Amino acid sequence: MIELEITDEGLWVVTINRPDKANSLTGEMLTELAEIAERASEARGFILTGTGKVFSAGADLEEARAGLATSPLWERLSGAIAALPCLKIAALNGTLAGGANGMVLACDIRLAVPGAKFFYPVMKLGYLPQPSDPARMVALIGPARTKMILAGGQKIEAEEACAWGLVDRIVDPEALMGQARALLGDALAAKPDTARGILEMCR
Repeated sequence: MIELEITDEGLWVVTINRPDKANSLTGEMLTELAEIAERASEARGFILTGTGKVFSAGADLEEARAGLATSPLWERLSGAIAALPCLKIAALNGTLAGGANGMVLACDIRLAVPGAKFFYPVMKLGYLPQPSDPARMVALIGPARTKMILAGGQKIEAEEACAWGLVDRIVDPEALMGQARALLGDALAAKPDTARGILEMCR
């Protein structure tokens, strides 16, 4: 349910492939995603995407009830992605919900298709978000808008998310992966030290 493509240029493309369950994530899937991210230290570029019309609905419902919603696996995954020294792009093929926000917030650039929605209903569900997620969201959209999502339970449409800075560009579905790969063209062609140095200067 997690697919990995590694190209000759050093591009790692990770795809969540469980469209019949809205790409909801089980503990096994989260562990596999984290292990991939931890192995990707030599990647020259990294794309995270999904199949179907939803990027990810967050935790698998049955496993969420059993404790997955608050598992440290979410933080392990987002931390591993954030630590990668290469340019990281989330190519959001659809709606992003719940704990799946963390891995996307850990990326450098977020592309989304029209009609995608963004929400993180922790207040309604009665638990705290993963520790690093609010700070990363605040860095992108500010504290008030972060509170609208996390405390106010607001569901944000792609166009508003883009205006806020939660998403960097809205792309038609058929062009999504092409755009993500094109954004990585210079990074893949550059010397690794140059690419890492520029990204470090942008932090």
